[in-house]
Amino acid sequence: MKVGLIVEGHGEVHSLPILLRRVAREMEPGFHFSVLNPFRIPRGQLVKEEGLRRAVEFMARKVGNDGRILILLDADDDLPCQLGPRLLAQARDCRPDRDISVVIAMREYEAWFLTAAESLRGQRKLPVDLTPPSRPEDIRDAKGWLDQRMPDGYSETLHQPALTELFDLAAARRSDSFDKFFREVGRLFGLSIPPR
Repeated sequence: MKVGLIVEGHGEVHSLPILLRRVAREMEPGFHFSVLNPFRIPRGQLVKEEGLRRAVEFMARKVGNDGRILILLDADDDLPCQLGPRLLAQARDCRPDRDISVVIAMREYEAWFLTAAESLRGQRKLPVDLTPPSRPEDIRDAKGWLDQRMPDGYSETLHQPALTELFDLAAARRSDSFDKFFREVGRLFGLSIPPR
Protein backbone atom coordinates (compact mmCIF):
# COMPACT_ATOMS: atom_id res chain seq x y z
CA MET A 1 0.00 0.00 0.00
CA LYS A 2 1.28 3.45 -0.92
CA VAL A 3 0.69 6.57 1.16
CA GLY A 4 0.99 10.03 -0.32
CA LEU A 5 1.60 12.98 1.97
CA ILE A 6 0.73 16.61 1.27
CA VAL A 7 2.31 19.16 3.58
CA GLU A 8 2.89 22.90 3.78
CA GLY A 9 6.14 23.17 5.72
CA HIS A 10 9.74 22.30 4.92
CA GLY A 11 10.11 20.53 8.28
CA GLU A 12 7.12 18.27 7.67
CA VAL A 13 8.69 17.00 4.42
CA HIS A 14 11.15 15.05 6.58
CA SER A 15 9.12 14.75 9.79
CA LEU A 16 5.78 13.45 8.62
CA PRO A 17 7.08 10.16 7.14
CA ILE A 18 8.86 9.51 10.45
CA LEU A 19 5.74 10.27 12.45
CA LEU A 20 3.49 8.22 10.21
CA ARG A 21 5.74 5.16 10.58
CA ARG A 22 6.00 5.61 14.36
CA VAL A 23 2.24 5.85 14.83
CA ALA A 24 1.51 2.88 12.56
CA ARG A 25 4.14 0.78 14.39
CA GLU A 26 2.57 1.79 17.70
CA MET A 27 -0.74 0.29 16.55
CA GLU A 28 0.63 -2.73 14.71
CA PRO A 29 4.40 -3.36 14.92
CA GLY A 30 4.58 -5.55 11.80
CA PHE A 31 2.47 -3.33 9.55
CA HIS A 32 4.20 -2.43 6.26
CA PHE A 33 3.45 0.32 3.78
CA SER A 34 5.30 2.56 1.38
CA VAL A 35 5.51 6.30 2.05
CA LEU A 36 6.05 8.44 -1.02
CA ASN A 37 8.11 11.62 -0.87
CA PRO A 38 5.81 14.32 0.53
CA PHE A 39 4.45 16.92 -1.82
CA ARG A 40 5.02 20.36 -0.31
CA ILE A 41 2.79 23.23 -1.28
CA PRO A 42 2.77 26.62 0.49
CA ARG A 43 -0.11 27.06 2.90
CA GLY A 44 -1.52 30.01 0.98
CA GLN A 45 -2.04 27.75 -2.03
CA LEU A 46 -3.04 24.64 -0.10
CA VAL A 47 -6.02 26.31 1.57
CA LYS A 48 -7.34 27.49 -1.80
CA GLU A 49 -9.49 25.05 -3.74
CA GLU A 50 -7.39 25.16 -6.92
CA GLY A 51 -4.09 24.58 -5.09
CA LEU A 52 -5.56 21.75 -3.03
CA ARG A 53 -7.06 20.19 -6.15
CA ARG A 54 -3.70 20.22 -7.97
CA ALA A 55 -1.93 18.64 -5.00
CA VAL A 56 -4.58 15.93 -4.52
CA GLU A 57 -4.66 15.09 -8.25
CA PHE A 58 -0.87 14.81 -8.32
CA MET A 59 -0.76 12.56 -5.26
CA ALA A 60 -3.74 10.45 -6.37
CA ARG A 61 -1.84 9.51 -9.54
CA LYS A 62 1.26 8.66 -7.49
CA VAL A 63 -0.44 6.40 -4.91
CA GLY A 64 -2.59 4.46 -7.37
CA ASN A 65 -6.02 2.93 -6.90
CA ASP A 66 -5.32 1.31 -3.52
CA GLY A 67 -3.27 4.17 -2.11
CA ARG A 68 -4.03 6.59 0.68
CA ILE A 69 -3.53 10.35 0.94
CA LEU A 70 -2.84 12.25 4.15
CA ILE A 71 -2.86 16.04 4.20
CA LEU A 72 -1.31 17.82 7.18
CA LEU A 73 -1.06 21.52 7.83
CA ASP A 74 -0.88 23.97 10.71
CA ALA A 75 -4.03 25.76 11.79
CA ASP A 76 -2.15 28.98 12.57
CA ASP A 77 -5.10 31.22 13.49
CA ASP A 78 -7.79 29.17 11.75
CA LEU A 79 -10.10 26.85 13.63
CA PRO A 80 -9.20 23.21 12.85
CA CYS A 81 -12.87 22.23 13.28
CA GLN A 82 -13.74 24.49 10.33
CA LEU A 83 -10.65 24.34 8.13
CA GLY A 84 -10.22 20.55 8.30
CA PRO A 85 -13.75 19.58 7.20
CA ARG A 86 -13.70 22.19 4.42
CA LEU A 87 -10.42 20.92 2.99
CA LEU A 88 -11.48 17.30 3.39
CA ALA A 89 -14.73 17.92 1.50
CA GLN A 90 -12.85 19.65 -1.32
CA ALA A 91 -10.23 16.90 -1.50
CA ARG A 92 -12.82 14.11 -1.53
CA ASP A 93 -14.88 16.00 -4.10
CA CYS A 94 -11.78 16.13 -6.28
CA ARG A 95 -10.91 12.43 -5.88
CA PRO A 96 -13.79 10.43 -4.35
CA ASP A 97 -12.00 7.28 -5.52
CA ARG A 98 -9.15 7.73 -3.02
CA ASP A 99 -9.09 7.36 0.76
CA ILE A 100 -8.09 10.82 1.99
CA SER A 101 -7.52 12.27 5.47
CA VAL A 102 -6.92 15.85 6.50
CA VAL A 103 -5.38 16.72 9.85
CA ILE A 104 -4.92 20.27 11.08
CA ALA A 105 -2.33 20.71 13.83
CA MET A 106 -3.68 23.22 16.35
CA ARG A 107 -1.52 26.30 15.85
CA GLU A 108 1.63 24.41 14.77
CA TYR A 109 3.08 20.90 14.44
CA GLU A 110 5.54 21.89 17.19
CA ALA A 111 2.65 22.24 19.67
CA TRP A 112 2.70 18.43 19.75
CA PHE A 113 6.28 18.59 21.07
CA LEU A 114 5.19 21.06 23.74
CA THR A 115 2.39 18.73 24.84
CA ALA A 116 4.90 15.90 25.33
CA ALA A 117 7.72 18.17 26.57
CA GLU A 118 8.68 15.91 29.49
CA SER A 119 9.73 13.21 27.02
CA LEU A 120 12.12 15.65 25.33
CA ARG A 121 14.03 16.63 28.47
CA GLY A 122 17.74 16.80 27.76
CA GLN A 123 17.27 16.04 24.06
CA ARG A 124 18.81 18.31 21.42
CA LYS A 125 20.10 20.57 24.20
CA LEU A 126 16.63 21.14 25.65
CA PRO A 127 16.69 21.68 29.44
CA VAL A 128 16.69 18.57 31.61
CA ASP A 129 13.82 20.06 33.62
CA LEU A 130 11.69 20.98 30.59
CA THR A 131 7.99 21.12 31.43
CA PRO A 132 5.10 21.72 29.06
CA PRO A 133 3.20 24.98 29.16
CA SER A 134 -0.21 24.71 30.78
CA ARG A 135 -2.04 24.97 27.44
CA PRO A 136 0.41 24.00 24.69
CA GLU A 137 -2.01 24.36 21.81
CA ASP A 138 -2.86 27.92 22.80
CA ILE A 139 0.71 29.06 22.16
CA ARG A 140 0.79 30.94 18.87
CA ASP A 141 4.55 30.47 18.36
CA ALA A 142 5.49 26.96 19.48
CA LYS A 143 8.66 27.18 17.37
CA GLY A 144 9.63 30.32 19.30
CA TRP A 145 8.90 28.58 22.62
CA LEU A 146 11.36 25.84 21.67
CA ASP A 147 13.84 28.35 20.25
CA GLN A 148 13.99 30.18 23.60
CA ARG A 149 14.85 26.93 25.39
CA MET A 150 17.57 25.72 23.02
CA PRO A 151 20.99 27.39 23.34
CA ASP A 152 21.63 27.22 19.59
CA GLY A 153 18.02 27.96 18.67
CA TYR A 154 15.36 25.88 16.97
CA SER A 155 15.64 25.01 13.28
CA GLU A 156 12.51 23.54 11.73
CA THR A 157 14.37 21.49 9.14
CA LEU A 158 16.98 20.20 11.60
CA HIS A 159 15.10 19.80 14.88
CA GLN A 160 11.58 18.91 13.77
CA PRO A 161 12.59 15.51 12.31
CA ALA A 162 14.90 14.80 15.26
CA LEU A 163 12.25 15.62 17.88
CA THR A 164 9.66 13.66 15.88
CA GLU A 165 11.80 10.56 16.43
CA LEU A 166 11.86 11.20 20.18
CA PHE A 167 8.63 12.62 21.56
CA ASP A 168 6.30 10.36 23.50
CA LEU A 169 3.25 9.51 21.38
CA ALA A 170 1.01 8.65 24.33
CA ALA A 171 1.81 11.94 26.06
CA ALA A 172 1.22 13.86 22.84
CA ARG A 173 -2.27 12.39 22.57
CA ARG A 174 -3.28 14.80 25.34
CA SER A 175 -3.38 17.24 22.41
CA ASP A 176 -6.72 16.94 20.63
CA SER A 177 -5.16 17.65 17.25
CA PHE A 178 -2.44 15.02 17.74
CA ASP A 179 -5.04 12.52 18.91
CA LYS A 180 -6.93 13.29 15.70
CA PHE A 181 -3.74 12.59 13.72
CA PHE A 182 -3.23 9.32 15.61
CA ARG A 183 -6.82 8.20 14.97
CA GLU A 184 -6.67 9.19 11.30
CA VAL A 185 -3.56 7.08 10.74
CA GLY A 186 -5.40 4.12 12.24
CA ARG A 187 -8.46 4.80 10.12
CA LEU A 188 -6.46 5.17 6.89
CA PHE A 189 -4.73 1.85 7.44
CA GLY A 190 -7.65 -0.01 9.04
CA LEU A 191 -5.69 -0.58 12.26
CA SER A 192 -7.07 -1.01 15.76
CA ILE A 193 -6.75 2.34 17.54
CA PRO A 194 -5.89 2.13 21.24
CA PRO A 195 -7.79 4.49 23.55
CA ARG A 196 -5.93 7.55 24.73
